[in-house]
Amino acid sequence: MTREQIVNLHPTDELLGVPISLLDMDATLAQVQRFCDGDESHLVVTADATALVIATDSPDFRALLGRASLITPDGAGVQWALRRRGHPDVTRVSGVDLVARICALSAERGWRIAFVGAEPGIAERAAERLRLRYPGCNIVGARHGYFPAESDSVVAEELAALRPDILFVGMGMPRQERFILETQGIIKFKVAMGVGGSFDVLSGKTRRAPKVFQRFHMEWLWRLMMDPSKISKVKVLPRFVRLVLRERA
Repeated sequence: MTREQIVNLHPTDELLGVPISLLDMDATLAQVQRFCDGDESHLVVTADATALVIATDSPDFRALLGRASLITPDGAGVQWALRRRGHPDVTRVSGVDLVARICALSAERGWRIAFVGAEPGIAERAAERLRLRYPGCNIVGARHGYFPAESDSVVAEELAALRPDILFVGMGMPRQERFILETQGIIKFKVAMGVGGSFDVLSGKTRRAPKVFQRFHMEWLWRLMMDPSKISKVKVLPRFVRLVLRERA
């Protein structure tokens, strides 16, 4: 089955010109399984409001998103926008949750998983914590993401030696998506996903927002409280709202 045929199997709706999946977590995992059963390489993107604003401003990043096989709704802003478009039951499928669920299923499904990203030691620590949390978790390798773009092919060769079915890349947008697409011919993964700061959370370096913040879609406030430098990302939210409202006008 070709990439286009698989992509057409799942429902989407366009948000600021980007096709966002309407699948919940379980259906998303089933889609990942279909990708792994095929012969092609697939890019999965977890898109929050910031990602969509970047895509609005950057034709290059929008082109990268255009090559994704699956773009999931990650964040309260994207959920709100999709609900306005008539999808009241849309659920969040975040990068950190998707990484954890895929790792939990890896032994049962036979998936070989590799991590690349974050500062030295963080991806390795995240891998170890996940192995302890999910016995049999099949993470076959992890390494940091502190290398220049000029070394991408060298790092890709290292990763290719691990023969990963699934690759998680935590380098921030759009660096991680560019790395994935430019090295897929070397690594030959079935699925690759940019995971931003997920390794920081999974390693324990960064504490995730308490459940009450998650329940009321206020994780952005928690992140700002923990790290005031995140204010630049929070400032994107009002612009995202304006863009969504204008799109529907």
